[in-house]
Amino acid sequence: MSVIIAIDGPSGSGKSSTSRLVARRLGARYVDTGAMYRAITWWMLREGIDPDDTAAVAARCAEPIIDLRDDPADPHISVDGHDVSVDIRGPGVGAAVSRISAVPQVRSRLVAIQRDLVEAARQRGDGVVMEGRDIGTVVLPDADLKVFLTADAGARAERRAREQVGDDHVDRDMIRATEEHLLSRDAIDSTRAVSPLQAADDAIRIDGTHLTLDEVADAILAAVPDQRA
Repeated sequence: MSVIIAIDGPSGSGKSSTSRLVARRLGARYVDTGAMYRAITWWMLREGIDPDDTAAVAARCAEPIIDLRDDPADPHISVDGHDVSVDIRGPGVGAAVSRISAVPQVRSRLVAIQRDLVEAARQRGDGVVMEGRDIGTVVLPDADLKVFLTADAGARAERRAREQVGDDHVDRDMIRATEEHLLSRDAIDSTRAVSPLQAADDAIRIDGTHLTLDEVADAILAAVPDQRA
């Protein structure tokens, strides 16, 4: 199927796992736009650029070469030929990414790359599942299906903490600190001037707080429009 699906939602809502599963089931490509913003943030930090120095971020955001592999079974992202798939998940990147991604020039550059990925997939006859925060509203406003995925803040925090340190090392203090970070990031992402986090008017809303990964994926797949008509 050459269906184009946009999945948006806040941090820790399960967008990545859900999007990869949906893409695998459909035989579609998978684009994690959050990884792209993390990759450019990683590069800025490596270059010693202050995330709060908007002018410097804007002036240099065109320099790094960002390449995303859109295979849902084995996604990778590289910067200037260096695989940063693991590096971009570090706490330093996580603390700075909202500030970097709020810079208009950064968003403009990465949105262009994201749209190019979709166009290339379309030309091959492939579908795409793209996830992020502004996919249904800005990047792909004409997507065949738009989904806004969310979950209770406490559930999101526990999920993110377990992803970061593993089940055996999570405690209540860590979950509480993670929740505070997620809520702070939600506030930044939802109130930024350019491409804020919000649901598209025609998006279906799914609360995954009490749903398994498979149940969320099933709900999305059930909403995919029939392209045989």
